[in-house]
Amino acid sequence: MIGTRTRILAAIALGVMAIASCRKPGPDPPSGGGGGGASGPVYDPTPYPLVTPANFPPMVIPADNPITVKGVELGRYLFYEERLSGDNTQSCSSCHAPATAFSDGPNAFSTGIDGVEGRRNSMALMNLGWETSFFWDGRKATLEEQILMPVIDPVEMHETWPDAVGKLQADSAYRALFVEAFDTDVIDSTLVAKAIAQFLRTMISANSKVDKVARGEAVFTQQEQRGFILTQLEGGDPAEGQGGQWGADCFHCHTQVGGLFTNGQFENNGLDSIFTDLGRYEVTGDPLDRAKFKVPTLRNAALSGPYMHDGRFQTLEEVIEHYNSGGIPSETISPFMKHTQGGLQLPAADKAALVAFLNALTDHDFVNDPRFQDPGTP
Repeated sequence: MIGTRTRILAAIALGVMAIASCRKPGPDPPSGGGGGGASGPVYDPTPYPLVTPANFPPMVIPADNPITVKGVELGRYLFYEERLSGDNTQSCSSCHAPATAFSDGPNAFSTGIDGVEGRRNSMALMNLGWETSFFWDGRKATLEEQILMPVIDPVEMHETWPDAVGKLQADSAYRALFVEAFDTDVIDSTLVAKAIAQFLRTMISANSKVDKVARGEAVFTQQEQRGFILTQLEGGDPAEGQGGQWGADCFHCHTQVGGLFTNGQFENNGLDSIFTDLGRYEVTGDPLDRAKFKVPTLRNAALSGPYMHDGRFQTLEEVIEHYNSGGIPSETISPFMKHTQGGLQLPAADKAALVAFLNALTDHDFVNDPRFQDPGTP
């Protein structure tokens, strides 16, 4: 993969040189500046034509990192760039592959360049422009901050930013791309993170069958419709007088409002009574946050297994059975896990209907979108 991409980047550099050779000589660009002018690449801040789905809230884009055509182009190259790792073998895409909704399925844990496994499952990447925290424990508040971390993580890409940037700086094609995107040929980690963040914000998934049904372009099967209804109903026996509707109780955490299928919060969903991973507590130090993890989206869940922060469940059926059982009570369990005694008691047909609905949330156009694939792929 790196060989193909390097050839493409070299071709860009040669193209720039050829164009420059046809022009009249001009003064060299100022040191550290983009230069533009007749002797090199030109800064191009053309806004990227981002289309926000009608059922999604507005995307909040940082004022200091507007999304541009050239920024997204650069970010795409960088997302697939192995030279950001210590031994030039891994990129962001190594643990976030298109075919598995930009997760690392079927692996429960990703393996870094030194052969060491991480301790949490690689999260699927989509609709990140609407997120307000990142990682399972929410330790970073912005996408730009999050992007900086895997490169220097000793278990992941195990590189220093000065060395990673040095490799990019030595490549004339990358210098040209940074001029076009940011008006400078001096590369630093902040600009790398900004470019990748721009690219990731364009990765919007909103064209599953569920979306098409909502737009009147498709119709659910009876089983899918039943599964959808179950996600919107309270769990439990109505005879108990606590609002039970014999539903699956999904909507509290995986809200459909806003189209994201996550409330973006941190919950303890009853996986354990003894915690080996303290989750959100590691960030806040608040005992009430012990074993709480970020609620992932249900979108493309059929592609992004295994599931949970530790990848303990291999199939959607196992996930559903966990919730059907009611989960394991503990002192920080979510108040939405109301049925630890007795469980939801869903019959087999209803559990199958939930799986059918989750499959209908698969956005095949998203995972196959050529705009998000490796730019080195012919």
